[in-house]
Amino acid sequence: MPSDLPAAVLFDMDGTLVDTEGLWWQATADVAESLGHGGLGPEDVPHVLGRSVEDTAAHLAPADAGAVAVRLTDAFAERIAGGIDLIPGALDLLRELTAAGVPTALVTASPRSIVERVLPNLDGHRFDLVITAEDSSRGKPYPDPYLKAARLLGVRPQECVAVEDSPTGIAAATSAGCRVVVVDPAHGLPELHSMSVS
Repeated sequence: MPSDLPAAVLFDMDGTLVDTEGLWWQATADVAESLGHGGLGPEDVPHVLGRSVEDTAAHLAPADAGAVAVRLTDAFAERIAGGIDLIPGALDLLRELTAAGVPTALVTASPRSIVERVLPNLDGHRFDLVITAEDSSRGKPYPDPYLKAARLLGVRPQECVAVEDSPTGIAAATSAGCRVVVVDPAHGLPELHSMSVS
């Protein structure tokens, strides 16, 4: 393996591998409306995109966050069941990393119940490690999920590339010391040769 490849590539899920952020936004908007909110706006983005279900629920209804989290998860699961699109280049990059022997991890703010519904859409790719919302006491934007992934893979965060799309996830990966590739879901993922850590 070329020495300039990362020791591991740590992927966010929503908006980097699968185009589900719009579905999450719709689910959140519907739940917010049912709670009497006038709708979601730009001021809600930091509390919704790239955040855990619990964080979003606490933003919408601090006094009833537990029940709202269940409603959000159910609403999101319904939308995912209708089918999801992959981000352009996602499967190609996963295949290239596997062929090059580079370990991969999924590091997501989504709950395990959602991750289990999404993974079958990735054409059988098996991550070396999966970190979900339940696996870290502090989620993104804190570095904890990325630090845990690097530790469990036996690599230093500075030797990893994190693939992210949201300001929250970028902050988490940067704070952990990872190099970050920022994905614009409309344009897709870069090729492996652009992920050098040297």
